[in-house]
Amino acid sequence: MTDQPRRPRWPGADLPGRRVFIAAPLPAPAIDAVTGLIEGVRAGGVPSGGRDVRWVRLDGLHLTLRFLGPTLEDRLEVARHVVREAAARGEPFDLVIDGAGSFPPTGRPRALWLGIRDGAAQLAELAGVVERSLVGAGWPPETRPFRAHLTVARADGVPAGAEIGARLRAAAADLRIPARIDRIGLFESLTGGGPARYEPLELVALEARGGTPAPAG
Repeated sequence: MTDQPRRPRWPGADLPGRRVFIAAPLPAPAIDAVTGLIEGVRAGGVPSGGRDVRWVRLDGLHLTLRFLGPTLEDRLEVARHVVREAAARGEPFDLVIDGAGSFPPTGRPRALWLGIRDGAAQLAELAGVVERSLVGAGWPPETRPFRAHLTVARADGVPAGAEIGARLRAAAADLRIPARIDRIGLFESLTGGGPARYEPLELVALEARGGTPAPAG
């Protein structure tokens, strides 16, 4: 029997470079609240004993502003500069994590997420600042519209995904988790031995009103 090459787990996984993205990390109190919600959903088990969705590492919860994908070393410093530039043009703001959903919304989902209510416009504006800086630095424009959300699981179309997604929506129906967004960073996604780990390569405080830098914490 001839060995078949393994298919990459994501588009571009077989390309050279470090898999990086730009995101706003959630503060610890918001992470704790989301963790409690997810643990309650997971306590219900996997329907019919099937394959579970791939839950993200809860200690690294973040709001993705732009996925860059495999990036060569000589471009990483440029990406770091983009983060610093975008942070200098942004301001801290508050948002509320509210409700849940899936992509796509019907059928077998590929991803499960929590929604953003208050603060969604500010998050989109920050993503726009990042996007313009990236394009100015030579990255191709993002073709997909920005949608403010917090990814909590990759469902990959498994049969159990729809039922787990419904359980998540029910648990999050009255969800109201406040979060202060005061930093953005360049993160590397590291795989192996479970869910991906997200290591910060550059983490910068958003500039406070009046030009006084917010603490990087």
